[in-house]
Amino acid sequence: MSFKRPTLAALAERIESDIDTRMESSSARLPAADVAVTARAVGGTQHGLYGYLDYLSKQIIPDTADEAHLVRHANWWGVPRKAATAATGIITLTGLSGTVVPAGTLLQRTDGTEYQTSDEMAVTGGTAMVSIEAVNAGAAGNCAAGTTLRLSVTISGVQSAAIVGASGLTGGTEIETVEALRSRLRAYVQAPPKGGATNDYATWAKQVPGVTRAWTYPRYVGRGTVGLAFVCDAADSIIPDAAKVTEVQEYLSHPDRCPPGCEPLVFAPMAAPLVFQIRDLTPSSPSVRLAIEAALQAMVIAESEPGGTILISHVREVISTAAGEHDHVLLSPTTNVEHSAGIMAVYGGVDWGNDE
Repeated sequence: MSFKRPTLAALAERIESDIDTRMESSSARLPAADVAVTARAVGGTQHGLYGYLDYLSKQIIPDTADEAHLVRHANWWGVPRKAATAATGIITLTGLSGTVVPAGTLLQRTDGTEYQTSDEMAVTGGTAMVSIEAVNAGAAGNCAAGTTLRLSVTISGVQSAAIVGASGLTGGTEIETVEALRSRLRAYVQAPPKGGATNDYATWAKQVPGVTRAWTYPRYVGRGTVGLAFVCDAADSIIPDAAKVTEVQEYLSHPDRCPPGCEPLVFAPMAAPLVFQIRDLTPSSPSVRLAIEAALQAMVIAESEPGGTILISHVREVISTAAGEHDHVLLSPTTNVEHSAGIMAVYGGVDWGNDE
């Protein structure tokens, strides 16, 4: 039988009864007696202690632990929380040849996001290709190619405007969420690494900042090879770019992880945007549409994988169970959505037709 925490009123009543049984007279509960006051005071203390014990009981198991204790559980098992990372990339500065741009030079985006140069670089032929890094870690530091940054401090001989290179500023990620860490810890404890078993590579890949899901393929191109595809669900595009693929490849190939004789081959899956066509939504309100869109996006993230299938029954279910939805007509898809090897569904939005 599970333990049921007594209420404050029950504790006070219990204490009053205990005092009654130990007093020789029957005047313990008279209006002028202080038994009730004492019982409430002592009962309140006990109730607080019961509450603290209830809190501690939830910290013992990672499933219910709060953030601080979950991090301690994860560190004990050797599954540290993934820290936020700073965006990096290349910018082009224009100026007089021979002018030196010092390392640590600050630049600023129009929204106030700050960056600093990683190395000292001299202007050659009127331009300088300079590596920079966001001052603060996080996804906010990412930005598209062609974005203009400006020097925070004037450098004689160098124009203040800098242009982000063709690859943009990428790699900025937020600190791992509590639930993502909880999920990784559960997977590690329930399926610990076995010296290079196929699933180990997916576990290792998800230790790289930004990587959220990974799939492995034994004997991908022959004995001793393991194929690995992965995505980054929190990024603007969940399909990783070449730089991220290289980062994961190098991480998996490190001698501390990859056993001798094994060769991991990392690749990015191809995206197949899945657009849902819905008509005659009832009620056709913005809140209902947003609820349906959020539910469909979550379903695609949960169920898509390279070479996988999105079940039409699940599509209909998440639409019908979205908050506020009463009725709808689903025009597309109308059957299971199947994908070839290496191709996976990504959320492509909802076409509402004239309902928008």
